[in-house]
Amino acid sequence: MKIVNKFYVHALVILGFILVSLIYFYPVLQGKQIFQSDIAQYTGMAKEQNDFRAIENAEPYWTNSAFGGMPTYQLGANYPNDFVGKIDDVLRFLPRPADYLFLYFLGFYGLLLVLKTDPLKGFIGAIAFGFSTYLIIILGVGHNAKAHAIAYMPLVIAGFILVFQKKYIWGGLLTMFAVALEISANHFQMTYYLLIFLLILSGYFAFNFIKEKDYKGLLISSGTLIIAGIFAIGANAGNLLATSEYAKFSTRSNSELTFNPDGTKKTNENALSREYITEYSYGIAESFNLIAPRLFGGSNHENLGTDSRMYSFFIEKGASPSQAQEYASGMPTYWGDQPIVAAPAYIGAVVFFLAVLALFIDDRKIKYVFLGGALFSLVLSWGKNFSLLTDFFIDYVPMYDKFRAVSSIQVILELCFPVLAVMGIQSFFKAKDEPKLQQKALVQTGVFGIGVILILAIAKGFFHFSGSSDQYFMESYGPDFVDALKEDRMTMYYADLLRSGFLIVITFGVLWLFIKNKFSQTTTLIIVGIIMIFDLFFVDKKYVSAKDFVSPVQIAAPFQETPADAEILKDTTHYRVFEVNGNMSSARASYFHSSIGGYHAAKPRRMQQLFDYQIAKNNLEILNMLNVKYVIQTDKEGKEIPTINPDANGNAWFVSSVKLVNKPDDVMKALNTIDTKNVAVFNVHDHESKFQNARLKKAFDTTGTIKVVTYKPNYIKYKVNSEKDGLAVFSEIYYKNGWNAYIDGKLSDHFPVDYVLRAMEVPGGTKEIEFKFEPQVVKTGGTITLMSSIGMLLLLGGGIFFESRNSKKKREV
Repeated sequence: MKIVNKFYVHALVILGFILVSLIYFYPVLQGKQIFQSDIAQYTGMAKEQNDFRAIENAEPYWTNSAFGGMPTYQLGANYPNDFVGKIDDVLRFLPRPADYLFLYFLGFYGLLLVLKTDPLKGFIGAIAFGFSTYLIIILGVGHNAKAHAIAYMPLVIAGFILVFQKKYIWGGLLTMFAVALEISANHFQMTYYLLIFLLILSGYFAFNFIKEKDYKGLLISSGTLIIAGIFAIGANAGNLLATSEYAKFSTRSNSELTFNPDGTKKTNENALSREYITEYSYGIAESFNLIAPRLFGGSNHENLGTDSRMYSFFIEKGASPSQAQEYASGMPTYWGDQPIVAAPAYIGAVVFFLAVLALFIDDRKIKYVFLGGALFSLVLSWGKNFSLLTDFFIDYVPMYDKFRAVSSIQVILELCFPVLAVMGIQSFFKAKDEPKLQQKALVQTGVFGIGVILILAIAKGFFHFSGSSDQYFMESYGPDFVDALKEDRMTMYYADLLRSGFLIVITFGVLWLFIKNKFSQTTTLIIVGIIMIFDLFFVDKKYVSAKDFVSPVQIAAPFQETPADAEILKDTTHYRVFEVNGNMSSARASYFHSSIGGYHAAKPRRMQQLFDYQIAKNNLEILNMLNVKYVIQTDKEGKEIPTINPDANGNAWFVSSVKLVNKPDDVMKALNTIDTKNVAVFNVHDHESKFQNARLKKAFDTTGTIKVVTYKPNYIKYKVNSEKDGLAVFSEIYYKNGWNAYIDGKLSDHFPVDYVLRAMEVPGGTKEIEFKFEPQVVKTGGTITLMSSIGMLLLLGGGIFFESRNSKKKREV
């Protein structure tokens, strides 16, 4: 009966999480879905993959619709034997995005239970964590994988803590499954940031083990975590191995080129420049957004309302009230250091206040781990604004230079502060028999909190309230527009300082009344919890609300076919399309056509380089060799028109000669002037083994023909007629790991030419050439995943058996 009662309470909490998730995103109950800009782009990228699945009932693992062709490993590919993914599907049973909000709550609640928090405080703390503004806004814009990974972070931390507390079996099992789910979420940047925090956490416990000379405990704990990690990684082997392979092909790997597009010498090999990595760097002063949301203007699309200076400005310029209201509903008030901000990273004034309270009243040393993790992540989030530390990490810390948007490491802070807040309120109530301690800690916290607010109020005179785009606004709309914008920025600054100060004072007052026995503990907790949650709730609703939900039809088809698309689609042959407006950062064209552009955080590196070094400089010969038959351009009236490129090389062709070079630099430079219909550029130094006749410098026959017979994402068949041996070039992206070439069913060598394309020697006669995408990495990963998943189940069964036996022995004693 005790066990039933124990789990009954937790079941109620989980039910509460479900209700809160559905209430916050209530349009999902009406059958609507949230429109997420990034997911719309993903839908464009994955259209060909999804169509293939529907027809073939199989995975293609390759798409030709984006960047000329790329693996789908990071486009939602399904890997064999994905047992962990099935568990994740069970946990995410709610409609999106309520499922991710529920995961936020559930994971954080688990961490608080490990920290010995009672269910009510755990429930309130979990809601506060989930309503952290950054965690809500990433759901609004479609950073689903990021949200997914963040949601499992608390459970990983909880598992580590249990292991270090010598609860090896339950801790090891929780760590194993939580890490497996974390990796399965497939946002390695977030997992990497979690690893940084886990190193801090592990260092703390390791220090304690060594201090107490408990080397056995340290060894067992380390061994338990290592075993858990091995199985968790193994259970995700398919995804990890494929992603690792693709990473070498992507913009996240080092560049082979030693010069920049403008001809200057490269200063580093990393494909991601230091400027690109740190483009989104949090401003140092902007950090106070964490406790007062709109100190730096909130977002680039802020609704200022009818009582704003901007509204009055538009009225003065002759706009109608409805027009002025519409204009004022999307103002670029943000004036911080980052290029674009969809919402401030607000953790809550009450959360901040209670976290500071923990530092004064909680006697558990682990609070310094969470404080240290929060501050360390904050400093790293400053990026180029604190270059001393950032440059060190980029230059010397493994893999740190593979990720951009360093400001996003603040997710660690956004996890740590709610933990500290719950620790603060928990310790405050535990000290009820020591009112002097309570009063002292509360007064110290109040002085600190209000002191910060007052300092920021005084500091207003040091700020200019000017944004990076104000010069553009000045030139486009005049100085009066910018003056009105600045006035509203100053108003927001003061308004949100007063708001946060008021919330701190109210929270202080409620806790003070508890000390004076005016409120019971439960009443106090509920009042503080309501203030804390609604503080965050109302800020969140400014940025993600019911207006962001649309019909499922719009989500399924986020892009509308234009007359230009319709005209191009009349051509049923196989070709590529280049949409000038989208360039390499839009998946709109990929939704309808085979495009050389696309939208991805890790683009194929060589295609991006080909664009930067050649296409951006109007080298039309590159479009020809990529078989770009149509170019979508915009005329003077803004209408999209499809321009036919009559010089496109086609799907495949025979060249008469080969230009031999010895390094990638020379390949790229040769493309400046090469005639790709007749000459292929070949890096003989790197790939001679695949093209042994390269150095013969013979003239190849070009009278033969090559025609496409079958064209699928993962399979292409050609029919060749040629009297003599020839060198065929195919307008398909070369990817050495997975694509195999067959001539009349016999595996044959093929090799890269022209920096990105495939080529092969073809014997004379009538031949059938097949290209099949047969990635060995998927097969190998699937086998490892299966073995690891079986191992995880055996460990789970064994762990439950041993814990049950031990519990039975304790009861008998």
